[in-house]
Amino acid sequence: MWPSSRAGRGIFGACLGVTAAIIAGQAGAQAPSTDGIYGVWRNPKGSVHVEIKPCGPEVCGYVVWANDEARTDARKGSGGELLGRQLLRDFTPGDKGEWRGKVFAPDINMTFSGRVLVLDAGKLRAKGCVLGNFLCKTQVWTRVA
Repeated sequence: MWPSSRAGRGIFGACLGVTAAIIAGQAGAQAPSTDGIYGVWRNPKGSVHVEIKPCGPEVCGYVVWANDEARTDARKGSGGELLGRQLLRDFTPGDKGEWRGKVFAPDINMTFSGRVLVLDAGKLRAKGCVLGNFLCKTQVWTRVA
């Protein structure tokens, strides 16, 4: 069920990374804080930058920059432009500093459950899963701004 093409793995991985950014709440805290989660985050490959910001009472993330390969992969997968696309939606505080919501992978035109945990001021761990807590991928994203 995972993307088999190199390109498919790229944007899917980018989305998962963004998810990690969202979980940016404080590790070990009783209730997640939005401190540190807002900002622009880069996936491990450096191919996508996502801005995480408040969206009403929830947290969401939009693509603010993407390289040509990621943009092409998104157009092939979902038929849409990657820049400006919402990849993270409905993220709300969960247990142990995590945030939980939905992650859209435009290169394969699928939505997954996601979790994000802020590790420190410059790093966050994102995890995306196809079925519950099975078939998951985890990435560490880096703050850009």
